[in-house]
Amino acid sequence: MEAQKNYKITQQDKETFERDGYWISPKLLDDDQIARLRNAHDRIWGGDYDGDGYPMYPYQPNSNPEALRKFDNGWWINDEVQSVVTDPLLGELTADLLGVDEIRLWHDQVIYKPGTSGKASSAGNVGWHQDYGYWQCASTTNMMTAWIALQDTDLNNGGMMTILGSHKWGLIPDSDSFFNQNMEELKRKYAGGREWVEEPCILKAGQASFHHALTFHGSGTNLSDQPRLSIVAHLMPGSTTYKARVQRHDNVRLLGPRPYDGQPFEGHYFPTLFKRN
Repeated sequence: MEAQKNYKITQQDKETFERDGYWISPKLLDDDQIARLRNAHDRIWGGDYDGDGYPMYPYQPNSNPEALRKFDNGWWINDEVQSVVTDPLLGELTADLLGVDEIRLWHDQVIYKPGTSGKASSAGNVGWHQDYGYWQCASTTNMMTAWIALQDTDLNNGGMMTILGSHKWGLIPDSDSFFNQNMEELKRKYAGGREWVEEPCILKAGQASFHHALTFHGSGTNLSDQPRLSIVAHLMPGSTTYKARVQRHDNVRLLGPRPYDGQPFEGHYFPTLFKRN
């Protein structure tokens, strides 16, 4: 399975995305790049950073070895992560799926889900949530997450699941529930009489799942004996601006000390991946 570095979104891809709220790409990373990104994980968790700066947040190990690890804005401190989450191909695919002309990086995440070797544990769960539940300071819900697998990924090793068509529900109150690991409780809370259809995102290493910022998604236990590794790019249209005093998000700090309503999210912290000619 070769990486498809020049893939173009088809009409069928767009229809699938608009119907389901997510789309799975062909393999976008080659095997050498996957190996380098797996090594980047090791370096990041070990505090070995590229450049002379500091991470957005220092990594603080959890005393529970089965707990999920998450690192925001890995592109600040790792060259391999930067090369992936600012890749023009991610930007072009996202622009075509969202129907916009420019894509910028909102932020990234480096995520490590430990394996439990068959032990039932919720410590690595990611609760059902909408990404935009955290991003309400952004002027549009028309945002995207590209979740890139660094190994073959399915439900056995804690792969992501989406709720089909949930991006059409609009923003659901209190959907910022990434860290609530009680999946059944969240399902009862959010389903609200709607049709709740869970679909696993089954990926080969190097494939990505592109899901809309309103699509409910989450993941369960990694029952394998190996960690589940991923690189995640959160992406926005180039016209996205600050919606003042709606919800706190640390990206607002990157606009400077006196951000104003309608201020564009642009500049060094929000690099452009793709802009249509």
